Amino acid sequence: MYAVIGAGPMGLATARNLQKYSIPFTGFELNSDVGGLWDIDNPHSTMYESAHLISSRHMTEFAEFPMAKNGAPYPHHSELRQYFRDYAAHFNLYSHYRFNTKVTAVEPDGDAGWYVTTEHQGETKREAFKGVLIANGTLNHPNKPELPGSFDGELLHACDYRSPEVFDGKRVLIVGCGNSACDIAVDAVHRARSVDIAVRRGYYFLPKFIGGKPTDTLGGAVKLPRPLKQRLDAALIRMVVGKPSDYGLPDPDYKMYESHPVINSLVLHHIGHGDINPRREIQSVSGNTVTFSTGDSADYDLILLATGYHLNYPFIDKKHLNWPSGGAPSLYLNIFHPKNDSLFVMGMIEAAGLGWEGRNEQAEMVALYIKQREAGRSSAEQMRDTIRQFDGGRLDGGYDYLDLERMAYYVHKDSYRKSIADHIQQLKRDLPASERPQ
Repeated sequence: MYAVIGAGPMGLATARNLQKYSIPFTGFELNSDVGGLWDIDNPHSTMYESAHLISSRHMTEFAEFPMAKNGAPYPHHSELRQYFRDYAAHFNLYSHYRFNTKVTAVEPDGDAGWYVTTEHQGETKREAFKGVLIANGTLNHPNKPELPGSFDGELLHACDYRSPEVFDGKRVLIVGCGNSACDIAVDAVHRARSVDIAVRRGYYFLPKFIGGKPTDTLGGAVKLPRPLKQRLDAALIRMVVGKPSDYGLPDPDYKMYESHPVINSLVLHHIGHGDINPRREIQSVSGNTVTFSTGDSADYDLILLATGYHLNYPFIDKKHLNWPSGGAPSLYLNIFHPKNDSLFVMGMIEAAGLGWEGRNEQAEMVALYIKQREAGRSSAEQMRDTIRQFDGGRLDGGYDYLDLERMAYYVHKDSYRKSIADHIQQLKRDLPASERPQ
């Protein structure tokens, strides 16, 4: 029996693939239902009322369970919550999960397996499992940097934000300029007295639609060399929306796709109309006054930190994750420990355009590896040798990703999916027809 931690998109994909390959498992979920952060009623969700997908539905959905064809290209979070509930019901995954159950410890049992300790309704239980697949998500532990000084107003992190009512009549400063920061700034425009956004570095801004089509559905038919693609796509975006400096924002000092772009059609619109005022990095805070690196200052009633999240696996010692330092564990394909064959970190990956299907492919590879390893087949032995030789590199496709914590587990989509597909093909080579999913 294997343990799956989490019932968000990655946990469900993991459960589905273990099921497909007849691998017994038990799932553990902190909330009362599936969906992870996409369930806004989940007390541990970081969702906000206005949130939608930032990638289009057909570039994001699971291939074997498509979203409705007549739905919006960028669905609301409530539609996605229902999508995951329908997915779990359709594939009978609910019966495998224990809900309202907190995993408090994952510890080696000394015999290649693991002890998993859980809490449910005041009862603590410690159980042995052959292996553990960790899929508790990457966006649940907020990064809350200390302000340089003391602020007398209200201080929030994006993880605490739900509704724009919190901004009513207030002078608001949003710190950060990622996708959540820009979404929340746009929300604030309609309720706040004023809205400023403090930006430390440059970003590439992409509209959600070009020519009436979702931006992420365009291109890709012809594979271009990386440097040419970076130049052409950057030129296209400049032609469509202009440069960030045209709006008073810093221009990026890196090439296209070397950090995650901002997918937002409204933030530049509101900056251009004076509804949002760009600021630079915060230098100091005193009372209600914030002074910026440019020397100018302003007073605020509320500061909202849209400063991202840390990877967080609080139930397991970092040494078991090959994580001595840095922003992320050092794992082969962001999944496999180079020395431990029974621990898998699922979904610790970001890549432009990977979608949930890319994560589903990841889950199928892991399920196949477990299946073939337990059967003692040569394909698993070959893959194990590859994992053992892992030297800490990642599939970056030649892109020089920024040295940021959130980019520590970023990969190049095409390179990553090709590697996954190659491993799946290899693992299926000696899989008997009778053991293949129907």
